[in-house]
Amino acid sequence: MGFNIVNDGYIYQESSKMKPASRINATIEILESTKRARVPLNKCVGDYMRPRRYIGAKDRKDISERIYNITRAYARISWWLKKLEIEDTPRNRIIIWLTLGENADEKRLKDLLDGSNYAPEILSHKETNMIKKLLTITNKLEHEDMPSAVQVECPAQHEQSLKALFGDDFKAEMRAMLKPATLDLRVNTFLIDRENAKRSLEKDGIKTVFGKLSPWALRCEDKAFLSHSKAFKKGWIEIQDEGSQLIAWLCKAQPSMQILDYCAGGGGKTLAIAAMMERKGRIVAMDNDAKRLENGRKRYKKAGLADIIEVRALSDERHKKWLKRQREKFDIVLTDVPCSGSGTWRRNPDTKWQNFGPSIDKLTKIQAEIIDKAAKNVKVGGCLIYATCSLFQNENEEQVERFLKNHPEFKVKAIDEKLGIGSPYMRLTPYRHETDGFFTAILKKTSS
Repeated sequence: MGFNIVNDGYIYQESSKMKPASRINATIEILESTKRARVPLNKCVGDYMRPRRYIGAKDRKDISERIYNITRAYARISWWLKKLEIEDTPRNRIIIWLTLGENADEKRLKDLLDGSNYAPEILSHKETNMIKKLLTITNKLEHEDMPSAVQVECPAQHEQSLKALFGDDFKAEMRAMLKPATLDLRVNTFLIDRENAKRSLEKDGIKTVFGKLSPWALRCEDKAFLSHSKAFKKGWIEIQDEGSQLIAWLCKAQPSMQILDYCAGGGGKTLAIAAMMERKGRIVAMDNDAKRLENGRKRYKKAGLADIIEVRALSDERHKKWLKRQREKFDIVLTDVPCSGSGTWRRNPDTKWQNFGPSIDKLTKIQAEIIDKAAKNVKVGGCLIYATCSLFQNENEEQVERFLKNHPEFKVKAIDEKLGIGSPYMRLTPYRHETDGFFTAILKKTSS
């Protein structure tokens, strides 16, 4: 068992195993920090874990999964808090979650909230009565009296638009977003084919299956320590959702093309496009975030594709002037624009209930500005690719309709219906495609 060590408020064994009650206490502390700080959940969890190196891998997994499960149940827990007429606090939220989400009985709850060292305070008489009252009503988180939007964790402000979009599949679509996202990999086909990448991962104990949609995708069957694998170290694989891979695939990049990735970010799609081009031609990766853009350089070199990728930050006035001189120079211009991120609710459940960036009204203006500018760089016969990870029509179909009205030189190039990813535009959802939610439109320039 090893000896007890005290470090930063927690007792743990030599094996770095926390007491179950200490895990619950850590969960409460992180949830309290999310209320105080206006930062995304993944950052709050990371900021908490980083200095506490004594927390073992299994403990981190248990704490993180519980926090994300509680966040995925935000609306249902809120409904119970209101029904029981109790204060909305992280402690009360976790008591309701443990009772209805993990089916902990009264004895188990008393063990987890026992007031011992580095454990939550002992259950009060009021809390004990609350648990008893709750268990007389139900042992399930979902209740028939809940409005449908609450049952499926749909924010009230988006209920009508998502019901209009999904129709009869509304509940199924929203429930699919309550499941954790899959771990998808994109194989760098410039260095290795998919079959051999799969075999290499298996040798390192990582089981995968072929993706159903992307010709480059492998899906991990379980959690995987990819950084220790040969495939990761050699640059043979990248972590990328299968739906995100399809955006790059729809660009249909060919060797010797001139391509502009206008909102390149960290370079995930830039790399996928460069592999399609077999390191022949030219890709210009641009973004407003110079630091994030620069971070992509290491990935490009590791993947063996740096030779054809130029990095130009839009925050640099020189590169802005350069871009103005590139009128009608590119075969493909990809605009994976900033958006609400509603298609990634599986990964970021807190963003359903708290906005950490610009409003949707502001975002739609930014999106319109980006595609209007980027359109000038597409050569006649070339394509402008408009993409988001949003579910909302005002960021997707409506944005494309506005653009086409103002730019008659562009026409929609319909995606083949047989692909099963939507037509004329690609629309992916967790329920229908087991990917994040993505939208892509291909707009061909027919005249100058």
